[in-house]
Parts: sequence; C-alpha cells; structure tokens
Amino acid sequence: MKTHDKILNLLKIEGALTAKTLAEELGLTTMGIRQHVLALEESGDVTYKDEKAARGRPTRFWSLTEKSNEHFANRHDELTVQLIDSVIAVFGDDGLEKLIANREVSSMRAYGVALADQYGVEEKLDRLARLRTDEGYMATVTREEDFYWLLENHCPICAAATKCNNFCRSELQLFQHLLSDVAHVTREEHIIEGARRCAYKVVPL
Repeated sequence: MKTHDKILNLLKIEGALTAKTLAEELGLTTMGIRQHVLALEESGDVTYKDEKAARGRPTRFWSLTEKSNEHFANRHDELTVQLIDSVIAVFGDDGLEKLIANREVSSMRAYGVALADQYGVEEKLDRLARLRTDEGYMATVTREEDFYWLLENHCPICAAATKCNNFCRSELQLFQHLLSDVAHVTREEHIIEGARRCAYKVVPL
C-alpha cells in the first residue's frame, strides 16, 4: 500500500491527526509525512485545522475532505439511487419497504450463521466487525470500562442510506437482533447526519 493510501486510511479510521502522530503510526519522519499531506491537500483529499496549544505555536490537525471518499469502497452510488427511484416509481413506497425487509432478512440469516459459534459479546463483535469490514465498512471494535463501541468508519451504501433512511434503520435493527441475547445496542453517531463515522454503543446485559 502506498504511503498516500496509508495516510488516508489512518485519517479515515482515527479522525484528525497531527503530522507527528501520522509519522509515529507509519514509522516515517515528520518531515516526510508533511510532504505527503501537502500533496494530498493539493489534490483536495485532506485539509487541516490549527488548534491552539497550551504553549507555543498552534497544533495542526489533518483530516479528510468529502472528495477523499472516492478512494474508499463504494457501491456505484448513482446506479443505486436510480434503482431506488425506479422501485418507488414501479412498486411504490411499500415495494421499497419490502425490498429493504428482504435485504434485512437475508443479512440476518448470513450474519447469524457466521456468528453461530461465537458466544461472548466481544467475540461476537469481533466477528461482526470482520464481516462488515469485508463489505467495505472499515469496522473496528473498541472497549470502554463497561461497554464496547462498534465503529464503522466508512459507509459503502451512503448514497442509498441518504436517499432512504430506512436502510440505516434496518442495519441498527440487524445489530440489535444479532446481539439481543448478550447486549443492548444503540447508534450514537451517524454518517448521514454529518458525523465522520457510525458509532454503535454496545452495553453487555
């Protein structure tokens, strides 16, 4: 993977980072990282914000722009939106609801099989995150003192979800069902509402 791509991936997963942190993560010099982020800024993929430091000069944090989304997995946004419009035009809103429900059932079945041999909250979440990452969601799991976060740093169906929020409702219900015997799941951050990621809080029962 090229250094440019590594930087984009880190910013996607971690959020805004300084050149120093990027250098430490990638094992490069801060000067080298600055050259890369300046090139990425010129291409329109990253931007920066200077924040006041306790002492001395402000600290510069680099983050992704909307344009950077073209570097990550997508599901042919334009075609997806056209298909949704076509479903509504031909079958009405009820037809779209049936389509989403069918997708939910299909996902429930496939995920259920994949998680069948996992019993604890952490084990289920780790397996679920791997499944979601394979589908382009760049999912990670982090643990707090008494709960977990399932974080999805990219949305490969963002166009569909923006066009029809029920896709997102369906995914939340999917997670709640898959983990219903071990945890309570809520969505605390939402990409289509302006957050940089979707964050699901998972509290063990």
